[in-house]
Amino acid sequence: MNKIVISFLLTSFAGLSTLIGYFMIFIKGDKEKIITFSLSFSASVMITLSLIDLIPSSLNYLNNYIIYFRLLIVIFFFILGICLSYFISHKIENNNSLKKIGIISLLTIILHNIPEGIITFIISGVNISFGIKLAIAIGLHNIPEGISIAIPIYYGTNNKLKTFIIVLIAGLSEILGAMLCYLFLSNIINNFFIGIIFAIISGMMINISISELLPVAFIYKKKSIIILGVIIGFVMIIVSHLL
Repeated sequence: MNKIVISFLLTSFAGLSTLIGYFMIFIKGDKEKIITFSLSFSASVMITLSLIDLIPSSLNYLNNYIIYFRLLIVIFFFILGICLSYFISHKIENNNSLKKIGIISLLTIILHNIPEGIITFIISGVNISFGIKLAIAIGLHNIPEGISIAIPIYYGTNNKLKTFIIVLIAGLSEILGAMLCYLFLSNIINNFFIGIIFAIISGMMINISISELLPVAFIYKKKSIIILGVIIGFVMIIVSHLL
């Protein structure tokens, strides 16, 4: 099979794994417990992903520069990500806090998935064996990303079809990254570009977690559920990172 086709298939697998998170909406139980767990779980996933994956990856992609300059670049674009997230949050006028969280999570994850799709596509084209392992690892951490979109959107709109479409869009954004790379960006994308994108996204994810996800989770006053969500989210990202 053509390497390009295999690269697209692996990227599609990784991206569409996001849809697995959609099926969390079918879990029956106490609505407040489900929302609390999902929000704290999503916050833990985003913070852990930023701290152990995105920020170190950003520094690694900027390895052509001395360490102090790399740190300054990452800190600058990390803060820019926080500001961008804050700006988006205040531009989305919505009295429904859950729906707003879902939309913000969607936008952030799309920005995260596009460069991730580019990387998966490039690596799979160079080394299919490593590309398979990478696609599986990315697929695993895309599942909780799907949950972070699906639960707030579903409980904010009570619309399963709308929730499915929105989560699907998030998954397809990874495939969009592969397509952009194949059609336009293969000769343009460089380590510096990917490094600053990861720094921006890490700032956005941490800001969303601290200013949006966790505060809403605490509204329901179920501390044990929050702790459980945080622990499981942390463990899941650690496992996918080790893979």
